[in-house]
Amino acid sequence: MTFALIGNQNCGKTTLFNQLTGSNQHVGNFPGVTVDKKEGTIKNSGGAVVVDLPGIYSISPYTMEEIVTRDYLLGGEPDGIINIVDATNIERNLYLTLQLLELEMPMVVALNMMDEVAGSGGSIDIQKISAGLGVPVVPISASKNEGVAELVTVALRTIQENERPQHHDFCKGEVHRAIHSLAHMIEDHAEEKKIPLRFAATKLVEGDEAMMDKLEINQNEREIVQHVVDEMEAALDTDREAALADMRYSYIEQICAGAVHKPGDTAEQLRSVQIDRILTHKVFAIPIFLGIMLLVFWLTFGVVGSTLSDLFGEGISLVTNLADNALIRLDVDPMLHSLIIDGIFAGVGSVLGFMPTLVTLFFFLSILEDSGYMARVAFVMDKLLRKIGLSGRSFVPMVIGFGCSVPAIMASRTLSSERDRKMTILLTPFMSCSAKLPIYSIFTAAFFPEHGALVMMALYVTGMVVAVLVGLLLKGTIFKGNPVPFVMELPAYRLPSAQNVMRHMWEKAKDFVVKAFTIIFMATIIVWVLQNFSTHFSIVTASSDSILAAIGQVIAPFFAPLGFGDWRAATALVTGLMAKETVVSTLAVLMNVGEPSMLVPVLSQLFTPLAAVSFLVFTLLYMPCVAAMAAVRRELGSVRGAVAAMAFQTGVAWVVAFLVYQVGMLLGF
Repeated sequence: MTFALIGNQNCGKTTLFNQLTGSNQHVGNFPGVTVDKKEGTIKNSGGAVVVDLPGIYSISPYTMEEIVTRDYLLGGEPDGIINIVDATNIERNLYLTLQLLELEMPMVVALNMMDEVAGSGGSIDIQKISAGLGVPVVPISASKNEGVAELVTVALRTIQENERPQHHDFCKGEVHRAIHSLAHMIEDHAEEKKIPLRFAATKLVEGDEAMMDKLEINQNEREIVQHVVDEMEAALDTDREAALADMRYSYIEQICAGAVHKPGDTAEQLRSVQIDRILTHKVFAIPIFLGIMLLVFWLTFGVVGSTLSDLFGEGISLVTNLADNALIRLDVDPMLHSLIIDGIFAGVGSVLGFMPTLVTLFFFLSILEDSGYMARVAFVMDKLLRKIGLSGRSFVPMVIGFGCSVPAIMASRTLSSERDRKMTILLTPFMSCSAKLPIYSIFTAAFFPEHGALVMMALYVTGMVVAVLVGLLLKGTIFKGNPVPFVMELPAYRLPSAQNVMRHMWEKAKDFVVKAFTIIFMATIIVWVLQNFSTHFSIVTASSDSILAAIGQVIAPFFAPLGFGDWRAATALVTGLMAKETVVSTLAVLMNVGEPSMLVPVLSQLFTPLAAVSFLVFTLLYMPCVAAMAAVRRELGSVRGAVAAMAFQTGVAWVVAFLVYQVGMLLGF
C-alpha cells in the first residue's frame, strides 16, 4: 500500500513526512528524471509506504516538479493520496485539493497547523469541510505530532475500503458547459487511457498539450476543443485560466463560508509582520543577513566547531597511533604499512577531523531555514538579482548551493524560464559548498588563525560578488532578456523543530562519513600509489620522482601566475575534482602528515599568505566535483554544454585568483 504525500510549498509537508516515517526513509530519483524522490515506511502501519512528492501549487505541467507529480499520480503508482493543507491559508491551499479530487483516487486531507488557528482564536468546522470536499479531513499539527496517528488510521481505512471522493460537480455556467461538452467527446479516449474523465476534460479546457497528446486527440477534435474554449472565453469575457481559477475559488469560498472562522491574523503571522519590518527592511535587510552569517561563521569556526574539531582530531590521532603501533608489532611490510598509515589514515583522517565543524555549521543553517528566515533572504535578494537578469527565485538554488552544488543545480528546474534556469546553473557553483570547508579551515588555521570568521565570511561574499559580476556579463551577452516575475509565499516565523534540526545534522554527518569512506578513501589510495611509484612502476624514494609529480609538473605552470606553482598544490586541485575534501587529504598524503593539526605548520612550505589567499579564491570558484558536473550535464541535456560550463567557471576562477595575487603583489603583501 502506497500513499502519495502532496501539498503546497511551506505547508509542513516535510515535517509530516518525517513524523510519519521517522528514520524509515530513503532518497532516490523518480524513474527517468533527477527530481528527488523521498519515500519511507509509515510507522505502525503494517508496512504502508508514503512518497513525498515535490511541493507544488497545481498539477498543470509547467515545471518539472508538476510534471513529475502528475505523471506519478496518473501512472497508477500510489493507492491513495494524503493531501496536506495549511489551515492558516486554507482557501489558497484548497485550490490544489480541488484538482486532486478530479483524479478520483482515495484521498485524505491533513489539515495542518490547527494549533495556530486555535491560538489566534479561529476555528474550522472539520465536518463541514469534509462534507464540502467529499473526502475525510483530519486536523493535525505536524510540528507537535498531534493528530498524526489518527491521520494514519483514517488513511489506511480509506484505502482498505476504497473510499473515493464523492463527486461534486462544482462547476457552473459557461465553464460547466465547456467541461461537460468535452467530457462527452473524449469519454472513450479517457477510458482507453485510464485517465479520470473529469480531470481530462478540465485539462483540455486549460489547453494542456501534454494531455491532448496522451489522449491522442486528432486534429478535428482539437478544433472542436478550441471552438468550445473560444465560446466560453467570449461568453465570460476572460481567458481560460482565469475562468477555471474563478470556478475553483468560488467553490472554495462556498465551502469555507460556513466552516472557517478567522477573527484575524494568527499570533504567528502578526509576530512575523513585526519581525519582517526589521529583517526585510529595504536598507538594512542585506547588512542584517551578512551580520547573521558572520555570527554563524564566528560560532562555527571560532567557538563551537573549532573546539569540537580539535577534540575529534585528538581522537583520530589516538586511533592512528594505535594502528601504527599495531602494524609495527605485527611486522607488516613497510609498503603496506605506508599505504595504511601515510595513505588511508592520513587522507581519510585529515578530512574526518573537520566533520564537527561541518555539522556545527549545518546546525545553525538548519535553524535559520526551519525558522522561516531563509525564505526572506530570497525575497530580499530579488531586487539585487533582477539587476543581473534573474529573479529572487534563483536565490533558492543558490542558497542550497551553500550546502551542496548537486541538489542546488537540480533545484534550478523549478524555474519556469529556460533562460533563468541556464543562468542559475552557471552561477550556482560560485556559491561555496560545504565540501570546501575543510580547505578553508586548514588554510585559515595555518595563515590567518586570528581572523577565521572574517576569512570565511570574505570567501562566501566573494563567491556571491563574482556570481553577480558574471551574471551582469551574461545578461549583456549570451542571456539577453528580462527575468520572470517572482512570486513566493513567506511562511510565518516559527521556533525551529529540534527533531528537524537534529535530523538535518544527522543526514549531513552521514553523507560526510559515507563520502569519506568511499570517494575520499579511494582517492587517497590512488594518490598514495601515484606518489610512491615512478612512471616505470618502480618504487621511488623521493615523491618528486613519482607519477604524481610528473603529472603535477605538467600542470603546475598553469598556476604559477597565481602564486602557487608547486606540483603538490596543482595535484591537490586536480584530485579535488573527485570531491573537494580530497584537496586536504591529498595535501596530507603529499606532505606526509597524519592529521589536520600536523598539516597546518607545513603549508608554509608551499604557500605564502598571499598565495594562500589566491589558492582559496581559486578553490572557491573553479569547477565543482564530478557529481555536480554530472548534474549540470543532466540539467543542460548536453555534454558539450556541461564541458563549456566547467571551462567557463574554471576560467573565471583563474582570472579572479590572478587578479587577487597580482594586485596583492603590487600592494606589497
